[in-house]
Amino acid sequence: MCGIVGYIGDKEAVYPLLEGLKKLEYRGYDSAGIAVFDEEKNHISLVKRQGKIRVLEDEVLKDPPRGKLGIAHTRWATHGKPSDVNAHPHRAGRIVLVHNGIIENFRELREELQASGRSFLSETDTEVLA
Repeated sequence: MCGIVGYIGDKEAVYPLLEGLKKLEYRGYDSAGIAVFDEEKNHISLVKRQGKIRVLEDEVLKDPPRGKLGIAHTRWATHGKPSDVNAHPHRAGRIVLVHNGIIENFRELREELQASGRSFLSETDTEVLA
């Protein structure tokens, strides 16, 4: 089952986000990801990994993203196989998004967006929203 964690505060967001993800592990998931906004650099760091949260944590802690605002997600695949690319969060420009649930008409929306020149990286319904 998917789970969402958000943080905004006075600490570096990466640590409470990772701790929040660990508290959701009992729900089951196939991948996890984290996005942190660095206001000083006006930059969003995004890391996503298939597998256990410790795999994501190992990657994130190699060079922890700085910032005091972020979101994180554990994913249970509904559209698209479990993979790094299909893990949440999804980004389109400056929009970063996580989502729980199913977008029933995502194929039609995707086709419409592709016809207008948009491209997609993942096989998920969530990326359509971003």
